[in-house]
Order: sequence, then structure tokens, then C-alpha cells
Amino acid sequence: MHISEGVLTAPVLGAGAILTVAGLAIGLKKMDYEKLPEVAVLSSVFFVASLIHVPIGPSAAHLILNGICGLLLGWLAFPAIFVGLTLQAILFEFGGLTTLGINTFNMAFPAVILGYACRRFIKSPQTAVRAVAEFLTGAGAVLLSGFMVAVSLVLALGESIDTAAKLIVVAHIPVMILEGIITIFIIEFIRKVRPEML
Repeated sequence: MHISEGVLTAPVLGAGAILTVAGLAIGLKKMDYEKLPEVAVLSSVFFVASLIHVPIGPSAAHLILNGICGLLLGWLAFPAIFVGLTLQAILFEFGGLTTLGINTFNMAFPAVILGYACRRFIKSPQTAVRAVAEFLTGAGAVLLSGFMVAVSLVLALGESIDTAAKLIVVAHIPVMILEGIITIFIIEFIRKVRPEML
């Protein structure tokens, strides 16, 4: 869901950069030394997962795992995702440096929202409640990110939001389902081996 350089207008790029700087400021203010390894590991996971592209028709989709970042890191998802996207832009030319702000916001903000919204439910003693919350976090973060990418494109290009949103969301339905399932397995594994992370 990277937006390439040369697609968006300056106002959209500027707004994305300002919002990302605000998110980074909040995240860095909340970061302490003990959380740094966790942020680094999740940034690495985000970076590697996003490199595996699966062809879907004329397009391609990839794992994002921003929901997991949001669940485990909260606002620290902003610096984690920012670092991952920066490395992808520099090393592999995914996205770009001018779109780094809007791409970071489109991936990190949904992670924070879904992470905080579902965090209390993943602590439930009921397995079904936890599984639903974990699935919704993984799938919902991708859905919201896709919608935000569509809004960014519409604001820049003036196209119909319906067409852009449908194309992006439909292409990522398999990714949403997969991310929801992966999120369940990862969070339940962490619950068994490192419950203090939750």
C-alpha cells in the first residue's frame, strides 16, 4: 500500500508529513530505554513482512502487520513503522522519501487506533473474546490503512472515493484475513512465552 512519489499533491504530502511528525513526537516522548528492543524487533518484522509481495491480478499485496505493532507498542508504532518505511524507501525504492510522511501516517495511525481499541479485550480470560479482538486488530488495521490510502489518492487526484476505496480494499481482502489470523497466533504465542509484553 505504498504510495509512490510523483502521485500526490504538495498539500497532501505536507499534511501527511505534519501528522507523522506529530505521531513521531508522541511516540518518542513515550519511549523509554526498556522498550527500545521491542520497538526495534517490531520495526524489523514490519520491514521484512512488507517485502514479501503476492501477485493479485494486475496488482500485488503484501503483509503489513501494523495491527500487531499497534497492539504491542501503542504510539511507539509510529517510530517503528517510520524506520521500516524509511529503509524500504532507501534500499528498495518502495514508496519514496517525499511520500514517507503520508505513507507512515496511513500505516501507523490505524495501528494506534486499533491497538488501543482492542487492547483491553486481548486480556480477557475468554479465548473467543481474545481471538475476535486479535483478528479485528490485524484485519481492521489493514482495512483502515487501505481506506486512508484511498482518501489520500482522492484528495490528490480528485477521483471518486468509491472507486479508489473499492479497488484498494478488494485487493487487500486476502491480506486482511491473513493478517487477522496471523495476529491471533502471534498474540496468543506471546501470551504463553512473554505475557508481560501484553
